[in-house]
Amino acid sequence: MKTRTLLTATSALALIAGVSAAIALDYRGGRSAFGDWHIDNPGMIRKILPEDVAAPLETPSSANRSKVVPKPADAALKSMPGFSVEPFATGVTGARVLRVAPNGDIFVSQSRPDGKISVIRANKEGDKAASTETFASGLKDAYGIAFYPPGPNPKWVYVGLEGKVVRFPYKVGDMKAAGPAETIVSDLAVGGSHWTRDVSFSPDGKVMYVAVGSSGNIADDMGAKPADLAKWEKTHNVGSAWDKEEWRANVLTYTPEGKDKKVYASGIRNCSGLTVQPGTGTVYCSTNERDLLGDNTPPDYVTSVKKGGYYGWPWYYIGDHEDTRPGGGTRPDLKGKVITPDVLLQPHSAPLGMAFNPGGMFPADWKGDGFVALHGSWNRSLHTGYKIARLPFKGGKPTGEYQDFVVGFTAGEENVWGRPVDVTFAKDGSLLFSDDGGGVIYRVTYKSTVAAK
Repeated sequence: MKTRTLLTATSALALIAGVSAAIALDYRGGRSAFGDWHIDNPGMIRKILPEDVAAPLETPSSANRSKVVPKPADAALKSMPGFSVEPFATGVTGARVLRVAPNGDIFVSQSRPDGKISVIRANKEGDKAASTETFASGLKDAYGIAFYPPGPNPKWVYVGLEGKVVRFPYKVGDMKAAGPAETIVSDLAVGGSHWTRDVSFSPDGKVMYVAVGSSGNIADDMGAKPADLAKWEKTHNVGSAWDKEEWRANVLTYTPEGKDKKVYASGIRNCSGLTVQPGTGTVYCSTNERDLLGDNTPPDYVTSVKKGGYYGWPWYYIGDHEDTRPGGGTRPDLKGKVITPDVLLQPHSAPLGMAFNPGGMFPADWKGDGFVALHGSWNRSLHTGYKIARLPFKGGKPTGEYQDFVVGFTAGEENVWGRPVDVTFAKDGSLLFSDDGGGVIYRVTYKSTVAAK
């Protein structure tokens, strides 16, 4: 397969939608879509299909953790023609999840080392932080943030912690919590390597979604499976793991008061970016798939999440690709029941936060597209990720492609000077993304380079 395809003028214009048509798009499909930081280039479009997935250990499994270093003097972030990337706020240690309040205030979770939620208010121009306040502190492993009820006048700010979900009283404009934390959910699983707990609400405010990752990479040390597996799966969903993995690798639902716990979907190894699509109410997850199977196995992914759906972990991945490590052929009954994700990403990219473009600044045809932060690899011989990607949507559904949007955080083979975590859109339509490596929140703006006729 050719590694480089020059699209027709019509298809190129459809994909870049208002961005200068003078650039020759680099479109990579099949195995040529895999790659590392050396080939990252704003505008590059990739599409990976299930049949492109490499066999387990086709390449050796490499431990290659990046070292975060100060920004080199000659380093710069790059985006596509017409886009500018500038720091919006600095000194935001451990910046993780971003949420924009109805009045435009930016809430950010700072999970470690402090464990707090901060509120940033922009200046009149909207291009820089003017003031920052601590909304609430003493929140170990604070991560997900959600306003409730949805709409212009939320009364609460919900925060996902490793073992629980708490909420604080809130009225629009508050920069400090009006009262102490109230624990709404106290039974989330703890321990293991996945501690992030993202939180979101259905558009009607009746359902609270909570993402809980697996405790590890594989599940080979679970106890004996339930004697009556069919009965177990009636309460835990098809494919749900048990023992120390019970209620994990799932999207859970509760009422806003923390009642009526259920598994919404199972087999999602680590949904670190839990998002509800505006207009449709469809649940989306950006998911870190498993490690130690080689450089290009298996893809990470972003997907819509179906109620009652099973996405593979720990027995399968990306459809019916079987992971024999948990015991080898222990769940043949699940073959054919695994939902294939919508958008497959370069393995080990570590997708975290995701947001949908509401429109207002970016090219008009990009309204409704998804954007995702790729935190970056540790289990790959050459680094990948460390960037922001665009996910084109058509008719409200992802096309399966993704596009390099903001790149440039790598600094040689070992070092990086930033690690993107989450994305959101400000009220003016600009994109904000957090970097927990440098403690910076960046702002991406757009001005068309196409001359008016």
